[in-house]
Amino acid sequence: MRQYLTIPNALTALRGLGVPLFIWLALVEKADGWAILVLAIGGITDYLDGKLARLWNQTSRFGELADPAIDRIYIVATLIVLYLRDALPLWVIALLLARDLLLGGVTIALTRNGLPPLKVTYLGKAATFNLLYAFPFLLLALSDSLAGTLAFIFGWAFAIWGIGLYLVTGVSYFLSALKSIRVPPSERIIEVD
Repeated sequence: MRQYLTIPNALTALRGLGVPLFIWLALVEKADGWAILVLAIGGITDYLDGKLARLWNQTSRFGELADPAIDRIYIVATLIVLYLRDALPLWVIALLLARDLLLGGVTIALTRNGLPPLKVTYLGKAATFNLLYAFPFLLLALSDSLAGTLAFIFGWAFAIWGIGLYLVTGVSYFLSALKSIRVPPSERIIEVD
């Protein structure tokens, strides 16, 4: 139990609690400044939890599973909010959700075959970071001001890179999973931690 009570896991849990707060601030209160702050804190904790876990040798199964799951939940929640606020077109949401649904199916297939979940790659993290940086800018871009115009430019710059990397890493993860699944069970090398 003690291995789960770590600062990195607490940061992961804190990020998870930020999701409903962000939705409430952005949709109910329309307090965009506060909603952006919650997204920023989510981005910072996403970076710190993994960095500290590796630095302090406090990696855990919880962090391994919860971190990418909360990233996906944040992304889906933010996509829905941005769509409902007319800050993001439906095609962007369809692309990103299709990628996540496909990889969700692959994860189930890996589990059914007794294989571990896919390891998040550096490019996968970069894709998520770009999207998490894009979202606050796109929310700020709703402001009819110079700051809104600049936020639109920066938001779409991060979004385009994030979408591209997200799709490329999705294909890479999918192919990696297929390769793992195709190896007969008798030939699999099982890693022991």
